[in-house]
Amino acid sequence: MPTFALILPAAGKSTRFGGPKSKLLQQLDGQSVIARSLAPYLQRADLARVMIPCANPESVCPLLPTDARIHFCIGGETRAHSVLSALKHVPVDIEWVAVHDAARPLISPELIEQTFIAARQHGAAVPAMPVALTIKQADGPLPAQVLQTVPRHALWAMQTPQFMRRADLLEAFNRCPIPLDQVTDDVQLLELIGKPVWLIPGEERNLKITTAVDVALAHWWLAK
Repeated sequence: MPTFALILPAAGKSTRFGGPKSKLLQQLDGQSVIARSLAPYLQRADLARVMIPCANPESVCPLLPTDARIHFCIGGETRAHSVLSALKHVPVDIEWVAVHDAARPLISPELIEQTFIAARQHGAAVPAMPVALTIKQADGPLPAQVLQTVPRHALWAMQTPQFMRRADLLEAFNRCPIPLDQVTDDVQLLELIGKPVWLIPGEERNLKITTAVDVALAHWWLAK
């Protein structure tokens, strides 16, 4: 059975969430957001290591179960910098890595499994949801004139986990043709150097906590 390492970026400042406490520390039915995001992965025998890049491990560690696979490292100024920091701590004998948003607490074990299967078939895989809104292109900030309506039939909103080979992700970082602060998700790095990335159907409940409204929605999903 191939093993994988999980990278759980947790160095963000939660600026859009507001309030004195990080969104990752919010409670959902007695568990923190970050603990719920991690829990389904810890159930897997093929999980070899967890790397959590963050600014303050002391605030996160007490919220997580005791597990020898969990390690911390210093996060970076952007998500990509944090993922790179964690990737450097993944042993070379672990072939696969998964990057999962620490603020996606409702990920299902089934979606993790389906994404890993697709990655082993195609090299890299990500769950995605169809874009339901009409998308207009305009030069912001608003008010601004509409330039065009972007056809949405080919647009997909990314979720996590994003599974790929450790060596491919490291190569992509080394060859990245744009500044890392312009990288908005992890498999984009592979796309930029011409490596294939496949999408599989995501889950509506696999939401990302960004604002307080998302916390309320997560409570609703848990009650449902």
